[in-house]
Amino acid sequence: MTTEALGKIYHDGDVIVRQGEMGDCMFVIQEGVAEVLQRKEDKEYCLALLSEGDCFGEMALFEKEVRSATVRARGEVRVLTVDKKTFLRRVHEDPSLAFSVLQKMSHRIRDLNAALNKALGRRSSLR
Repeated sequence: MTTEALGKIYHDGDVIVRQGEMGDCMFVIQEGVAEVLQRKEDKEYCLALLSEGDCFGEMALFEKEVRSATVRARGEVRVLTVDKKTFLRRVHEDPSLAFSVLQKMSHRIRDLNAALNKALGRRSSLR
C-alpha cells in the first residue's frame, strides 16, 4: 500500500478492509478494481467486483459493527477514505451525496434479495 496526494494505492492482493474488523469509515474507489469477499467456514466467496466511483464500507458510518466482508485489490487500486465527520460535512454541503449513498445501498439490498431468491428458487419479494 502506498499513500499518494489523494487516496491510497493498494497493490494486487492487498486487503483494504478485512471481514470481522471494526470499521469507522467508508471508501471510494478512484481507480482500479477491488473484489468483495466473504468467508463462510473454510470457503471464500466473491460477492462483487467494484470499480471507479463505487463505494464500500458505508455501513460503518451508520453502525458500530464489524466489517461484513473483506475487500481486496485486484491489480492496482486507488482508494479514498471518508470518515464519519467528513461524510457528514460533505452531506451538509451537498445533500444529494446522502441520496447517492442510500441509492447504492438500496441497489445492493435489492441485488442481494434477488440472489437469495434465485438460490432458493423463488421470485423476488422485495419491491
